[in-house]
Amino acid sequence: MRSSVEIFDIATGETRVVWQTERLVEAPNWSPDGKFLIINGDGRLYRLGFDGSDPTEIDTGFARHCNNDHGILPDGSTLVISDKTEFGSSAIYLLPAEGGTPRLVTRNLPSYWHGWSPDGRMLAYCGIRDQVFDIYTIPVDGGEERRLTQGQGRNDGPDWSADGEWIYFNSSRTGRMQIWRVRPDGKDVQRITDSPYGDWFPHPSPDGRHLLVLSYDGDVFDHPRDLDVRLRLMDPDGGNARVLLELFGGQGTVNVPNWSPSGTAFAFVRYEPEE
Repeated sequence: MRSSVEIFDIATGETRVVWQTERLVEAPNWSPDGKFLIINGDGRLYRLGFDGSDPTEIDTGFARHCNNDHGILPDGSTLVISDKTEFGSSAIYLLPAEGGTPRLVTRNLPSYWHGWSPDGRMLAYCGIRDQVFDIYTIPVDGGEERRLTQGQGRNDGPDWSADGEWIYFNSSRTGRMQIWRVRPDGKDVQRITDSPYGDWFPHPSPDGRHLLVLSYDGDVFDHPRDLDVRLRLMDPDGGNARVLLELFGGQGTVNVPNWSPSGTAFAFVRYEPEE
């Protein structure tokens, strides 16, 4: 099977398969009520239950080129998507969780969503402006975006801590991609990892205890798919880092928030090479 959607249990260290397919699917989000996952494939979004049945497509209206930067509002009422149908470049939209017509949030493009604030009022995303990758936030109602990083290397993958005090992100500002965090007002930037890996897509757990990171070999540039990678768990400040599992993956494995509501497990996608 090309894609295997799986769950990793923190307490037991065991994985279980939710669903496998010959298609390429990516980036599982866990619903706030714990009842299903959201994944993307072929430009569409799907709701995937835990009963072994095939996923069902979510109506995203005109948005037919959704990428793997999508998520669910903390109260479960709203979806956020990143889609290029309307402008030919990724823009961020909101729509009802059950499906419906997308509402544009970001007018500056391209923009790739990555995190909600815990109170549901703000979005965090990677914006590329004049070929510079930086971290931005914007109110869910739209308006002016706030730039949190200032072009020091490539900055990507922002995700909010459960207490709302930090936005974690990955940055190449010191050469190799590593994990950093910044206050929502853009102050107090701190380095979290100093590893031999290329660290991407930091996801703080909902219980505030852990930080999950996707780590490539140190000589890998960007975040390609179909490579040997590892998922690492650490304290929120980067301490006590350990490898949870090694797998064939990369792009699509854990691009967006993927923790269970309790913080005891997370979803990810494992791949097999294309034939």
